[in-house]
Amino acid sequence: MPSTIPIKKALYEWRLYLFILPSLLMVGVFIYLPTFSAVYHSFFNWRGGDAKEYIGLENFVHLWNDDILWQSLLTVTVLILANIVKMLPSIALAVVIHRLTSDRWQYWYRVLVVVPMIVPELVRLFIWKFFYDPNFGVLNRLLDLFEFKPLLIWLDNHFLHWEVFREGIPIPWLSDPHLIVPSIIFWGFPWIGAVGVLIFLAGLESINKEIYETAELDGATGVQKFLYIELPLILTQIRLMIILLVIGTIQGFGLQLLLLGQDGGAGGAGMVPGLWMYNRAFGAGQFGYACSIGLFLFVIILTLTWVNNKYIRVQK
Repeated sequence: MPSTIPIKKALYEWRLYLFILPSLLMVGVFIYLPTFSAVYHSFFNWRGGDAKEYIGLENFVHLWNDDILWQSLLTVTVLILANIVKMLPSIALAVVIHRLTSDRWQYWYRVLVVVPMIVPELVRLFIWKFFYDPNFGVLNRLLDLFEFKPLLIWLDNHFLHWEVFREGIPIPWLSDPHLIVPSIIFWGFPWIGAVGVLIFLAGLESINKEIYETAELDGATGVQKFLYIELPLILTQIRLMIILLVIGTIQGFGLQLLLLGQDGGAGGAGMVPGLWMYNRAFGAGQFGYACSIGLFLFVIILTLTWVNNKYIRVQK
């Protein structure tokens, strides 16, 4: 338990608080001030200048009747579910590294996991944009090289009926409404996040070795060790990652903006709430309405976080 500091001692050492004053000022100016400004301007018809007109709750009424916004919430829900599934490779890799008996190999695998973090995110996005290029992209060439294209054509003709996969025609991964969401989900394959792996590794390394020794004496297999020992004991880390993942997915729109543009691609199939907020602000000049969308997303994230903390418990 942290010890409390008497008020007299805190006042006597007031000079020490001057060291944290610059940090507090920067947090206030660059985080809290824009937040309060967004809340304030969400009640105005504001186009970014000095002139603004108070309209009360009209922005929120418009938001409630905005079909594109609700469709984008459906899209982001699909992406959240997909991203939760995409956590599995990171968990698997963390378990593999944790089970290595050689400390040297564990170290080098950690280095290999961390190295991709050095590459700027923007560079990765441009690489994947080229990867999906219909004429020169690597994905279409790989499909032709390994003869997967005829399989896709057969599936399209018999089950999908998208009329996208046609013989001799490049697949427009980012230009067809049917393929935009699957392409976004496939982005980042094999879906190994360095931060996630390191967090899961930290949880695995906190497991007492005596638990493994007892399990080995009982004849537990590798799969049983994972299901009954490792997975239950890293649920705290998994829960943390799910919270960060949900927040990041709802707020994020950089991937969609770079790959699809501010309109979310063909038919707006890749539109997410963050991108629609950006579109209204910098595309349509409706900064007040964009602030109301941001406030709406804040309420959604706050609600989901509260539900997670209240109802999703980790048994210890």
